[in-house]
Amino acid sequence: MSTALGLVEFKTVPVAVEATDEMLKASEVELLLACPVCPGKFVTIVSGQVANVTTSVTKAIEAAGIFLVESHVLTNCSPDVRPAISGTTNVEKLEALGIIETFAAISSVRAGDTIAKAANVTLIEIRLARGLGGKGEVFFTGELGQVQAASQAVEDRLGRDGGIVSSVVIARPHPALWPALA
Repeated sequence: MSTALGLVEFKTVPVAVEATDEMLKASEVELLLACPVCPGKFVTIVSGQVANVTTSVTKAIEAAGIFLVESHVLTNCSPDVRPAISGTTNVEKLEALGIIETFAAISSVRAGDTIAKAANVTLIEIRLARGLGGKGEVFFTGELGQVQAASQAVEDRLGRDGGIVSSVVIARPHPALWPALA
């Protein structure tokens, strides 16, 4: 039994709320997040068995119509993604710092999953559009080579779809930098 995350981003709140309701009624899934993320945009994230999540996301796509920004089903999602979405990852030591910015908020969750699976790094936080003009950001840390490998994996996966705005790797961030960003 495989766990999946279903990610749906909408262009309007009323349709998003209705579609989220239909997602929950369509299949047995756990609602992890359903909220506006910036003016006029709304993100819904559900979790559950792959088939249930797929059914739920399909229902959201149908209900959203022209108000859908994008949607994804992440199968075998890394367990590091959920704490990064909620910003509860405890980082004891900031090593090299990787930052990925995506065009759509939920693409940052895809990026975070790719990062966690591609290299031995720590996902610090996945930011979903709040204060970002509808974009998403992923912050991660680890040894320089691992952070570079994870960043390249995201560029390879999301870059071909045009989902990445920009990415950087900072080899030795100043100790005052992360507390100022957090």
